[in-house]
Amino acid sequence: MPFSPWMIGSILIVSLIIFIIAFLLGIQYRKRVSEREISSAEEEAKRIINESIKSAENKKREALLEAKEEIHRSRLEHEREIKERRTELQKQERRLQQKEENLDRKTESIEKKSEILNKKVAEIEAHQEEIKLLKKSQLELLEKISGYTVEEAKTYLINNLESEVTREMATKIKEIEAQFKEEADKRAREIIALAIQRCAADHASEVTVSVVPLPNDEMKGRIIGREGRNIRSIETLTGVDLIIDDTPEAITLSSFDPVRREVARIALEKLLLDGRIHPARIEEMVAKAQKEVNATIKSEGERAIFETNIHSLHPELVKLLGRQKYRTSYGQNVLNHSIEVAHIAGLLAVELGVDIATAKRAGLLHDLGKSVDHEVEGSHVTIGVELARKYKESEEVIHAIEAHHGDVEPKTVIACLVQAADTISAARPGARRENIENYVKRLEKLEEVTKSFPGISGCYAIQAGREIRVMVKPEAVSEDEMVLLARNIAKKIESELTYPGQIKVHVLRETKAIEYAK
Repeated sequence: MPFSPWMIGSILIVSLIIFIIAFLLGIQYRKRVSEREISSAEEEAKRIINESIKSAENKKREALLEAKEEIHRSRLEHEREIKERRTELQKQERRLQQKEENLDRKTESIEKKSEILNKKVAEIEAHQEEIKLLKKSQLELLEKISGYTVEEAKTYLINNLESEVTREMATKIKEIEAQFKEEADKRAREIIALAIQRCAADHASEVTVSVVPLPNDEMKGRIIGREGRNIRSIETLTGVDLIIDDTPEAITLSSFDPVRREVARIALEKLLLDGRIHPARIEEMVAKAQKEVNATIKSEGERAIFETNIHSLHPELVKLLGRQKYRTSYGQNVLNHSIEVAHIAGLLAVELGVDIATAKRAGLLHDLGKSVDHEVEGSHVTIGVELARKYKESEEVIHAIEAHHGDVEPKTVIACLVQAADTISAARPGARRENIENYVKRLEKLEEVTKSFPGISGCYAIQAGREIRVMVKPEAVSEDEMVLLARNIAKKIESELTYPGQIKVHVLRETKAIEYAK
């Protein structure tokens, strides 16, 4: 059956009323529930607050108790520290008091000792006065007894002491020299023998070639030329004198400059080979010979530094070394001598543990001045020092050059090594030639220097001037004075003579007693 609008509206109104009533009842119910929850929460809050208050009071009491205990402990600790400090202060006071008492006692003791010392000083002064008087009286008595004054007695004692000291000094010098010479000679022989064995060198002396052979004597006229124009041209261009004498098939070249003489020799040989001899050709050949000699000088200098393994040498020094190829000294080629000295100095440096490179460098350059000593005034030592300083060589090398002939006292080991190596190279067998006149003069001078000392009855140079044997008068020279005499003779020979190697001074004293039985 269909519903009428009125019925529908009534149903809706009833439903709305029911909904409102249910809604109100729900609100009322929730209100009561909320009130119950709020009341229970308030009660819980009150309970929590009460418990918190109780807990805070308990903690407060505990904190107060702990603070009181801490304060009590601190008070006890403080009291204990104060007690310990008081005890320590009392101990220090007692120690200070004891020290003061000790100082007082020491002061009293020092005062007593000072009084005693003053008394002793006074007594000593009195004794000294007595001693002075006694000494004076004793001296007067001794002068009367001995017959000598004080000055005479002093002179007598000094003379006696001088003779005793001379004898003891001579004996001591003899012992020390014997000991050191034995050790030094043995070690020096080992080092020098090893150095010489390791340095192989030629034993033939070199002679300067100054004679040009000719194919025939007719060539002399061609060399002289018409009215001497060819020979004048050669002499003008080379600076060398041509000596054409009666010597068959030979021309002698004379010049103090070995390089010029070598240029002239080469140019002359080239002209002889070419056969065309006239001024224009001579000028051309001299120029070629000059270039050839310059090239040889450079190559020889480079050979020298290559053989000795010396680096960073100035190019001009290399050329000066090369010029030494044409220079001789007592028949010994100066360049070969310098190379040999460099090798020997290096080997000696190895044995002694010094700088090998510096020793070899100084040995190679030690005769540098001989390259130009015919052009520059002065000794080859002075010239060599100036050249080495000019080309920025080290002071050690310069000093070695300056000291290698004893012009200055050697102050470095390198200088001593170069001096020794130079002597070894010059004194080895066959190294140098010496003419008979110079040899005889050297022996005569050696005997003359030795005879200049008093008390010598005779002296003789033996072993080619390597030993001088001296006979002394036994009544003028005692055995103790023989040692000093030998030493003085050796020193004078070193200072006044120039000689190769070393000279042994042998002093002899002989006393004879002769009696006849009848």
